[in-house]
Amino acid sequence: MDNTHNLNQRAPVPSMTGVFRPALIKDAKKIQELVKIHADKGLMLPRALSELYETIRQYIVYEESEKILGVCGLHISWEDLAEIRALAVDPQHERRGIGAKLLYHAIEEARRLGVPKVFTLTYAPDFFEKAGFETVDKSKLPHKIWNDCIRCHKFPDCDETGMILNLSAEAPPQP
Repeated sequence: MDNTHNLNQRAPVPSMTGVFRPALIKDAKKIQELVKIHADKGLMLPRALSELYETIRQYIVYEESEKILGVCGLHISWEDLAEIRALAVDPQHERRGIGAKLLYHAIEEARRLGVPKVFTLTYAPDFFEKAGFETVDKSKLPHKIWNDCIRCHKFPDCDETGMILNLSAEAPPQP
């Protein structure tokens, strides 16, 4: 599979008039609400508010008219590996490219930090596949398994799909 990013090859979507910015402490509760909407549908795992406060610097949000409509986290797992986590968009604003743009920002941050591989555990593999991620056996992610997964209520029967993206020296086109 070609690992070039295809985030810009989506159908035309309504324009975005907001801003992408690093998350702030005041955003933690709204981030939790966004994640919970999708977690309640079985589309992602929930995040504890205490965890969000502790890791707030890992998140970027998309905001329009002072309302957070999307979030994405980038968690460094090891010297050569980072995780895309808690990628969520307000359901009323899906299909506008917000999720793709959040993913692009997280990938660019990983690239800036010099992380050669980015992975995710997801219930939406098609979305990540469009961005160049490839399915990988979760056993290939031992740092994730022994740091986070072992504490998850679904361990050892995880039903998420492991996916990985090997970052190339070339920057991907912006979505």
